[in-house]
Amino acid sequence: MTIVRYRLSSGSVHEVDVSDGQSVMEGSVQSNLPGIVADCGGSCSCATCHVYLDPECAAAFDPPSDEERELLEFTEGTRTTSRLACQLILRGECPEIGVMVPDSNN
Repeated sequence: MTIVRYRLSSGSVHEVDVSDGQSVMEGSVQSNLPGIVADCGGSCSCATCHVYLDPECAAAFDPPSDEERELLEFTEGTRTTSRLACQLILRGECPEIGVMVPDSNN
């Protein structure tokens, strides 16, 4: 299990225990948190799960695929720390992961 800390644009913070093998997106959707819409259900085709990944957590994940980078290229409000939460698969390498959910997902 990994604790994922979701910081929402409203300022609220939600900590969720997410099982290894699940994505950051799945943890949010299963907990009914607002902000991560996940229209495509995690197939890396819509970018409605755009998040800003805390830089110190980046090494816990594979680098973005070409497909993810292309989607982020056309997503509003991207930063160097932008990722798609559906592509952030938890592997137990980091006990806590932090993401910020931007307003643009709504």
